[in-house]
Amino acid sequence: MSNLATAEQMIAHYNAQDADAYVALMTEDAAEASYRGAVLRDGREGIRAALKAMFAEFPENRAEIVERKVLGDYVVFLERVWRTAAGEPFDVLAIYSFEGGKCSRVEFVR
Repeated sequence: MSNLATAEQMIAHYNAQDADAYVALMTEDAAEASYRGAVLRDGREGIRAALKAMFAEFPENRAEIVERKVLGDYVVFLERVWRTAAGEPFDVLAIYSFEGGKCSRVEFVR
């Protein structure tokens, strides 16, 4: 599977609120972080736990890919995210880094 297809599958799992399937596409030591900033979720298990907590708090949470770009081992998505069906969406630039066919890091610009 290409890096782009993997990142798109991650969003599909995110929208299905399937944290287990989401992290299965990541390396064991993966991280999610603010762009050039603090790590928000560390390691596959840390990401899984944080996503499950977020999905419990926001059961209508979903993301839509607005734009996509691929450059080498990086996939960049402009994502529109809704926490609730009736809420206002916000945009996030997400940069997915890949190693050996798995996502090793996601950095968010918001």
